Amino acid sequence: MKKVMVMWLVGAMLLAGPALAVNPQRGGIMGFIAGCCFGVRAAGAYNDGKEIHWREWVMLVPYVNIVFAIWNGVDGANGTDTKDLAARYGAAYY
Repeated sequence: MKKVMVMWLVGAMLLAGPALAVNPQRGGIMGFIAGCCFGVRAAGAYNDGKEIHWREWVMLVPYVNIVFAIWNGVDGANGTDTKDLAARYGAAYY
């Protein structure tokens, strides 16, 4: 019964119409996926016009994601910030 209720709620949210994003080209189902799978930071960045980085997409792959989780943790421990990531990967992502 809980699964049916959850599926009904998700369906109602998806059929309710597109959400009003700051950028009219963004939001919608891709903003929903970004928020559910990658978190509020990625969803906010996506709605601001940034793309979702390949290092975030690979976190959806089971068993491979542990390698990238450790890589992300090492980058965080080394003090890597958004400016460093933008210089390394481009301003389209960060």
